[in-house]
Amino acid sequence: MKKAFAFVSLLLANTLALAGQQYIDESGFAASGYDVVAFRSLQQSTVGTTQPEAVPGSTKFTAEYNGATWAFASEENRDTFLSDPAKFAPVYDGHCAYGVAQGGKVPGNPNLWRIVDEKLYFNITPQVVGLWESDIPGQINEADSKWKKAEKKRASRKSWKKIKDNNGTYSQAAPI
Repeated sequence: MKKAFAFVSLLLANTLALAGQQYIDESGFAASGYDVVAFRSLQQSTVGTTQPEAVPGSTKFTAEYNGATWAFASEENRDTFLSDPAKFAPVYDGHCAYGVAQGGKVPGNPNLWRIVDEKLYFNITPQVVGLWESDIPGQINEADSKWKKAEKKRASRKSWKKIKDNNGTYSQAAPI
C-alpha cells in the first residue's frame, strides 16, 4: 500500500511539474474568473457564429489547480472540476489556441471559446476566432506541435479585456 501511494504521489508530482504557467489576468483567477465547468452546459454555436458568453464564477466557490485559483458558479461545478481538473481546464493553460499555433503565448478570452473533442479552447479576439475556425483541425495540430516549446515560456501577463477588438465580447467581468 505504501509503495502504491508513493508511486501515485510521484506520478502526480511529475504531472504537475509538466504543466506550464496558467494564464491569469488582472482578475487574479485562471480563465479570467469564468466557470470552466459551465462551458459543458452551454449550447455551442456553429463555426462562424458567436458563442454564448462564458458563465462568471463566484469568489465563494474556488479551487486550486496548476498553480492558479479557479472560480465556479456553484459548489457542484467546483466539485465536478476537482474530480478531474485536466478535463475541464482550457488547453494550452488558457492561452489563445491560435497564438500557440503561431508559436507564442497570448491571452485567451474565455468568451471566445470552442469545445473540440471534449477539450476547451480559447482565442484572443473575434478576428482571431475567424482565422482559427478556418481550419480548426489544422490549427490544433499546429498548436499541439508547438506547445512543448511555447509551454516553457512565461505565461502571458497581458489583459484580453484591454484589447479594443474585445469590446462587446462580454457583458459581465468575472468573478462575481
